[in-house]
Amino acid sequence: MSDFDSKLRALRQTFHRTPELGFQEHQTRARVATHLRDLGIEVHEGVGVVGILRAGTGNRAIGLRADMDALPIHEATGLDYASQTDGVMHACGHDGHMTMLLGAAETLAKNPDFDGTVVFLFQPNEEHGLGAKAMIDQGVLEQFPMEEVYAIHNLPGAPTGQVTTRPGQICASESLFEITITGQGGHASMPQVGVDAITVGAELVQALQTIVARKLAPSAGAVVSVTEFLTDGQRNVLPGQATLKGDCRARLPEDRQQIERFMRQIANGVAAAHGVQVDVQFRTEFIETINAIEPTEAVVQAAKALDLEVDGNRSPMSFSEDFAHFTAAVPGCFLLLGNGETGASGQPLHAADYDFNDALLPIGAAFWTQLVKDRLPLTKGQN
Repeated sequence: MSDFDSKLRALRQTFHRTPELGFQEHQTRARVATHLRDLGIEVHEGVGVVGILRAGTGNRAIGLRADMDALPIHEATGLDYASQTDGVMHACGHDGHMTMLLGAAETLAKNPDFDGTVVFLFQPNEEHGLGAKAMIDQGVLEQFPMEEVYAIHNLPGAPTGQVTTRPGQICASESLFEITITGQGGHASMPQVGVDAITVGAELVQALQTIVARKLAPSAGAVVSVTEFLTDGQRNVLPGQATLKGDCRARLPEDRQQIERFMRQIANGVAAAHGVQVDVQFRTEFIETINAIEPTEAVVQAAKALDLEVDGNRSPMSFSEDFAHFTAAVPGCFLLLGNGETGASGQPLHAADYDFNDALLPIGAAFWTQLVKDRLPLTKGQN
């Protein structure tokens, strides 16, 4: 193992020991900012951390994003570098994402053989879909204009270092809904006197499943899931109020909008049939992640240049990604990097026994470096 690889491994494991939740990444941010400054990179701290590295005379700029937050999960890996914060762990590999990007920053700072500007974006609170928008709202894209933006996410279960992506939609949107039913509670022995909210809610749960099954195209890949059913009933008290909460996923904005429209239509119809009131709240947390064609082709070519296994037309992912807010504003590409197929590296994302694969660190750093050289190439005669 080279000194560079050992350094990356030690850094990643330090991040892993000290995880922090979204918008609480104080120690993480400080470590990232210090590391960048030690490399001689210009640093700007705000909602997140931004590093600016310029070389040559070119006026083109590209952005590379890594997420910083951890999850409220109690770690069960038993590793000697396991989380030292009870109930919080890096169960999604953001510790590795930061380290790969910092590794690339070090390589490029020491050997700036590119022409233009690299914007290193270290983003907080990806898990709740709030960090990217917070950075954008603070003006990161106006302060540091970029022509393209890229992000990597590790993928457990895929061969180590395999690059997969696709043009167009790659990650689904996530919308949360809450439907409150207000009927008339009463005694369990006399249901005819009131309007039992739990019965209305049960009918509504079944009716909502017709949105995907009968109102959207079979190829839509949408999901509507009721995940909570809450009432004010007791063992002998019929509930007068019930609340349904759930989660929707969609691949296309128009499907997401259709889901909301049909949900409101169905809820109002069931309410009218039973003479109750309903209130529907529908809030989109993550929009769809859309890859632009040219940046996606650039990712494929960079992977091929490093002789990595690559699939440039993978199936869309069902999970959601906060990076979507960046690609909605700037042409970009979100790619997946295989984390390994066995052991902790092959465990699902967000599992208590998952761990980022340290063997992936130099691969990811090399990929970022290659992409920068490809997208900001030196012209003939430049050193």
